[in-house]
Amino acid sequence: MRLAPVPLFFYQVPTLAVEYSGQSARLTHGDVRAVDACRYYGALIAAVVRGESKEQLLNDKFYDDHKLWFGTKPLDASIMEVASGSYKQPKGYDDGIRGGGFVVQSLRAALWAFWSTETFEDGVINAVNLGSDTDTTAAIYGQLAGAYYGYSSIPEKWIKKLYARDLIVCIAEWLQALSYSKNVETASSQGASATQMEPNDELERFDDN
Repeated sequence: MRLAPVPLFFYQVPTLAVEYSGQSARLTHGDVRAVDACRYYGALIAAVVRGESKEQLLNDKFYDDHKLWFGTKPLDASIMEVASGSYKQPKGYDDGIRGGGFVVQSLRAALWAFWSTETFEDGVINAVNLGSDTDTTAAIYGQLAGAYYGYSSIPEKWIKKLYARDLIVCIAEWLQALSYSKNVETASSQGASATQMEPNDELERFDDN
């Protein structure tokens, strides 16, 4: 639910986006499924910001196509099943899609909402209508859908009721403006690609402050 700022900040270095998305989960969740769900979802959000299409995001081979981003740590089998398209159920709830607090279930439900609709609003409605832990499902959906559809796609009737709206928009703009790129510059000068960077490379930006 709190993942999006991490891949938004590190998207220019996908290996870092994936690694630190997983690390963010470890603050409160020790289960490898929670960590790997965040690694996978962080990769999706980073891919959106890097310009990939919805078709590419929802490709059953997304993990294989971006394997370098995940380093030497493969996804847990339960998350791999979701990444391979288990959420693509035309009848949604009747096909077993459920909103809930369990990470695999929530991830599957959020991706189904994104896959089964073509607008931000319709996806939120689908996510919430699954019932159970509706805020979790919608929040997970909203991170990917918001990155894909953009701020302007969110209904104004929802935005105008948002607490601290101006502050949230300001923080989002900071994330975009300050997104981590120094390692990209270093890699370019050394003839390396961003996907070849090691996740544990020194975060020089923070050392400069």
